[in-house]
Amino acid sequence: MVTQATYIEYLLSTPRNYTCTHLAEHLPQVSHDQVNRFLRRNSFSPTQLRELVLPLLQDSPEAFLLVDDSVQDKRYSRLIEVAKRQYSGNEHGLVTGICLVNLVHSSGQAGDFLPLDYRVYAPELDGLTKNEHFQHMFAQVVAEDKIQARTLLFDAWYSGSTNLKLIHRAGWTFFTTLKSNRLVSRSKETGYQALADVTPPPGGWSTGLEVRLHKVPFAVRLFKLVASNGDIEWVVTNNFAFTLTQPMVEATTRTRWQVEEFHRSFKQLTGAEKCQCRRAQAQRNHLACCYLAWVSLRQFARHTAQTLYQAHQQQWAPYLRQLLAKPLIPALLPTSA
Repeated sequence: MVTQATYIEYLLSTPRNYTCTHLAEHLPQVSHDQVNRFLRRNSFSPTQLRELVLPLLQDSPEAFLLVDDSVQDKRYSRLIEVAKRQYSGNEHGLVTGICLVNLVHSSGQAGDFLPLDYRVYAPELDGLTKNEHFQHMFAQVVAEDKIQARTLLFDAWYSGSTNLKLIHRAGWTFFTTLKSNRLVSRSKETGYQALADVTPPPGGWSTGLEVRLHKVPFAVRLFKLVASNGDIEWVVTNNFAFTLTQPMVEATTRTRWQVEEFHRSFKQLTGAEKCQCRRAQAQRNHLACCYLAWVSLRQFARHTAQTLYQAHQQQWAPYLRQLLAKPLIPALLPTSA
């Protein structure tokens, strides 16, 4: 019999093969069809992830929620129902894959983050956009009121006026980047202008510049961040605290990159992209188990004072030592060696 715990432990234990056939080959009296039925007939939801993660959070009013999406590459499996052709930032182009919209909690400390919620982007099935998935997840967080974090970090994709108004009306703070073609207004006299044409305030960018965004009925604070290589990033926030400075905005923006750390380890350590089942429900259940597998690995890594990658790799060390002591396949050498 295949259980959810068995499947999650398989995801964490197998080094590279994540197929139903491979699992069946390593479970006594379990067939490929039984594994496939387990994935097709169950209905695991993001609620499991929230229930698991909430007691584990290092939460505080200084914590953050990070929003971003990630495409699980399925370019070699085009018959998967929920996979679609879409843009992947990782590939910098179009791929066939399954897009996940993730809501990740960060304490603000390096390496201390956990996925809190997620949605599968499948507009042909539910008609929802990525932004609407985010709005639903945020509305649920506000309604449940179980965390202390009150600041959201996200990139330009989620910086539309609808999202900004939703966050602001809920009493939350946001920090987001803007696309270079976004128009801002310093005053009624100057009207709207491109970001590239905005001149710095009299004191420079150290404390930002109050501006208005089109269709956003409240002022925001604009910061111009210039990287060491000359790249420019425009960041806006509804935080008008007197103590907010450019270095603080830069540090907050760096925290947002923890969601990319999560995306990378989620793909590399849980087999999120490797399931070959064609049915949408099987893929959804596989991904639900992958989130729980990632949290399980993260907790094990924390208890053993290891990185996620060290914790994942060390489980094979005893087996390797055993093989080196008594190889199953002995080396063949020429007689002259």
